[in-house]
Amino acid sequence: MTEKYTATLTVFGIRPLIEAVESGKVPDKVFIQKGLRGENASELMALLRDRDIAYKVVPEEKLARLTRENHQGVFAFLSPVEFASVEAVVDEKLSRGENPLVLILDHLTDVRNFGAIVRTAECAGVCAVVIPSEGSAPVSADAVKASAGAIFRVPLCKSRNLTDTAYYLQQCGLKIICATEKTADTVYSADMSVPLAVVMGNEEKGISKQLLKMCDQRAKLPLEGEIGSLNVSAACAAVLYEAVRQRSVLKKV
Repeated sequence: MTEKYTATLTVFGIRPLIEAVESGKVPDKVFIQKGLRGENASELMALLRDRDIAYKVVPEEKLARLTRENHQGVFAFLSPVEFASVEAVVDEKLSRGENPLVLILDHLTDVRNFGAIVRTAECAGVCAVVIPSEGSAPVSADAVKASAGAIFRVPLCKSRNLTDTAYYLQQCGLKIICATEKTADTVYSADMSVPLAVVMGNEEKGISKQLLKMCDQRAKLPLEGEIGSLNVSAACAAVLYEAVRQRSVLKKV
């Protein structure tokens, strides 16, 4: 099955990608052919590591599915947005005495879900949306459309390890709540008025065991119907707006 990605711009070839990165362009997805050798290839991989840009080593067949051009073993999608540092965003919020609300998306793969969630996050006052460097929906033109442009208004932050990022946020005083059905507690019984990071899981697998193990609390949405689950975008909206409700009450006190 052919994999489909829609991005603002694609780059193929070693030297073109080096030039793009050095000019300040931000790759969203980088694929490098397994076994690629040579001085230029080494220069590219060193540059990606230096800029903390993740890349995935793939077989040649993968690149052949992505493009028919002479890719030289390299293909990349450039993000339409620049990524921020979650550490910098949260540090700034705390230094101003503000109450940060962070959203961590644990390997969501559906681009429409991702875009819709970012739109909700912007409306709910989320200060940063954290996604993994690898294994998530592309930050593409389709994501921009699904977000109704909100993707340009909420800081997007990439993380090489979501558990490490969540641990950092804990050390900064943020409470980590995992939205999962694997608990008896509901979001309505959880204190979401404090500095907070909400974790939403993958559409099929949910939240990783590592994040579930280290979070401060698990919380679920009560379900009265027979289907037994909500679309992750709908669930995220309900969870975030419970946080909004609690914070609004706190402001009025």
